[in-house]
Amino acid sequence: MSDHRLPSPFHAGEQRAQHLAGGGPAGAPIRSQMPDQHRSFFPLLPFLCVAVPDDTGWPLATLLHGDPGFVSSPAPGTLHVAALPGAGDAARACLASGREIGLLGIDLATRRRNRANGVVAQVDGQGLSVRVHQSFGNCPKYIHVRRLARVEREPGPVEAFGADLPQAAVSMIAGCKTMFVATSSGAAPGRAVRGLDISHRGGAAGFLRAKGNVLTVPDYPGNRYFNTLGNLLLEPRAALVMVDFSSGDMLQLQGVAEVAWDARGAGDDALAERAWTFTIVRGWLRRGGFGLEELQAEG
Repeated sequence: MSDHRLPSPFHAGEQRAQHLAGGGPAGAPIRSQMPDQHRSFFPLLPFLCVAVPDDTGWPLATLLHGDPGFVSSPAPGTLHVAALPGAGDAARACLASGREIGLLGIDLATRRRNRANGVVAQVDGQGLSVRVHQSFGNCPKYIHVRRLARVEREPGPVEAFGADLPQAAVSMIAGCKTMFVATSSGAAPGRAVRGLDISHRGGAAGFLRAKGNVLTVPDYPGNRYFNTLGNLLLEPRAALVMVDFSSGDMLQLQGVAEVAWDARGAGDDALAERAWTFTIVRGWLRRGGFGLEELQAEG
């Protein structure tokens, strides 16, 4: 019986990235439908990471949240999300039927994560449905363990900016231990649909190195799929999202990425195999935009 594994799951950019990195994975259980363990995982989550394209095809990254159960899977090829981006979130206007979407479900308490990529089937005032084209798990490395709980916040004004970052954004980047990156495989001859993807990046505070509007992001050893770096070889436009788990402030960035395949690009980060730079073009700081807070350990 087929378990819906895709026989050739990697596009040309991912294959090129695997070659440049010295080899890909020994196996790749990437499926055209969600297995039961993925379908039962998403409803446990209090938030969901989302990648959508803007009107120019530039990825946007955002976070949706709700009570556990706000994400559900009525069928192996379908996810329903009973939430929408908040007011002032640039991603809200980009959700439309037929558009590509990338989803990442991640449980920061257990470090478990699963990805689903596909297209938006329907959007209404309550949420959206997604037709899943790819479903796969990820390794739990580099996830900073957190326990989250719902909290009532009063969202503040959205601060939009260009390449010059406000000080609050600089501070968030300096203290970041958890961020998410949205990338696209781009449009190519013979492929009308561009695939969207969103993945996790994490490390100790300071793992992101900032110089002006350029961030250097270390690339640590992982599953060797190279979904993110493979996308960047085809489409360098990308997006980041990170959150202050105390204040609920959410930072969303769009920029242009470039991969340094030589390990020297990672600087003095001994754990990194390589690095990539992200040149910020624009961004939004959404005060109190994330409705979860981190619970502090007792004792």
